[in-house]
Amino acid sequence: LYGDPSAAAPFWRYQLYDDDCVEMAVADVVGQLTGTQPTEEEIVKLAQSTPSSVHPGPIYKTPKKPRTGEGTSFDDEPTLLARYGIHAVSIDKENGATGHGPASIKALEQDLAKGRKVIVGVNAEVIWGEQVEDKTPDGQPESNHAVVMTGVDTVAGIVHLNDSGKDDGRDERVPIDVFTRSWDSSDDQMTVTG
Repeated sequence: LYGDPSAAAPFWRYQLYDDDCVEMAVADVVGQLTGTQPTEEEIVKLAQSTPSSVHPGPIYKTPKKPRTGEGTSFDDEPTLLARYGIHAVSIDKENGATGHGPASIKALEQDLAKGRKVIVGVNAEVIWGEQVEDKTPDGQPESNHAVVMTGVDTVAGIVHLNDSGKDDGRDERVPIDVFTRSWDSSDDQMTVTG
């Protein structure tokens, strides 16, 4: 077992907004690393007042109507974590970062083994076993959700997640093949603490 799902589970929270999964994943990681977890309101307020490193304007904009929000770019996770003094990098299967190669399941396992915290971009419907709503132009699942990867159990063939999008998402257990199919939707994007 790579990682420590039991130690991470207390920092899971269900998201009340429908498009702030990135903020909730960051809050989870902040709690795991510092012992003090920001509330959903605190992390959203911070994201609303922090300039994005990806696009003009703030990291997060509150939607005018429910279910119309654009959410937050996965690549802004390190920017938000930095506001808590936590160094992190965003990588994918094509692009590594200084001191870290490209993303892969092996890299993810090694990061968890070293005690690093990892947020991954996935397609929620694939993880949840639902009909895929968000698709790319060629019909493949599109990434639409961020979760905290808390463990990989290679013997049982499952991954452990803290998934703020489900009311029973604390230490959610997903078969590795389902996870990798869902994770592939983001080109294996992962944000890893340093």
